[in-house]
Amino acid sequence: MINKVLCNAKYLLTFMLQRTMWLLSGGNTSLITPPFRTRATPRAALMETTMFDKFEDLQKIGKENVDTALKSFGAVSKGVQAIAVEVADFNKKSFEEGTAALEKLLGAKTLDKAIEVQTDYFKTAYEGFVAKASKIGELYADLAKETYKPIEGAIAKQAVR
Repeated sequence: MINKVLCNAKYLLTFMLQRTMWLLSGGNTSLITPPFRTRATPRAALMETTMFDKFEDLQKIGKENVDTALKSFGAVSKGVQAIAVEVADFNKKSFEEGTAALEKLLGAKTLDKAIEVQTDYFKTAYEGFVAKASKIGELYADLAKETYKPIEGAIAKQAVR
């Protein structure tokens, strides 16, 4: 099997080198034999055609896969950016609310008022956290869906072939 692969690789390299030399010579057959005359058997001609058709198919599939990966990476980038914006907004809002609660706490005259301010702050902080956590969870779910869409399309194309 390995010998066959090496023989095919050697033939391909020889063919490519001869083809290049032939093209550089301007197609002058007196300087070098054209590559399609290297093997005169019909089997060799069929092998050349089949091999190059497969190589072109392989290049096409590779290009499609790269395009799919780039689309998927683009979706990941957008999703992660949206999540980062939400987290930054939550952090900013939490800091502002915490600062306001600390000011109220320091301005409290009685222990009951201080406990009330602290309780209100913890209640609003918890509600805000739950709301943002669910929002970020939705963004992660959307990220997964958007990332998978290009891959899903590529899988569908491969299934049709």
